[in-house]
Amino acid sequence: MTEEKQFADKIVHIGRVTKVVKGGRIFKFTALVVVGDRNGKVGVGHGKAREVPDAIRKALEAAKKNIISIPVVKGSIPHEVLGCYRASEIVMKPAAPGTGIIAGGAVRSLFELAGVHNILAKSVRSRNPFNSLYAALNGFSKIRTVDEVAEVRNKDISELIKINQVDEE
Repeated sequence: MTEEKQFADKIVHIGRVTKVVKGGRIFKFTALVVVGDRNGKVGVGHGKAREVPDAIRKALEAAKKNIISIPVVKGSIPHEVLGCYRASEIVMKPAAPGTGIIAGGAVRSLFELAGVHNILAKSVRSRNPFNSLYAALNGFSKIRTVDEVAEVRNKDISELIKINQVDEE
């Protein structure tokens, strides 16, 4: 229970679907929710119900089940990455401190709750909020740190990053 309290949540999208039947109209609702601890852990959930609060509750439960952790380096991501999900693609690039979150509607809340303060993101192709969020999550899952790359290549970190020092004469 203590872990659930540390996550903040944000409702990104609520959609209304109408089914017309002989007796009238039947309304159902879908909710898209993002949860995160503002420190590298974030999740997205989607819920459907006949009432809005029930849809939000279902989406929150789904989001807490789908939490992934991402590496945040100096308030940004370590490298450029492309996230894809169905018809959506999101290009995410690290940004210098002070840049802020430059991103479209739905994914902006994902970056805020993930603890990423400086990032450039562009939604290419579809801008559907559902698919955009899942594309961003897909991109987050592709991010690797320098430690992980060094371990996979069986090398030391200093071998991967060669610092060129210029001697002043």
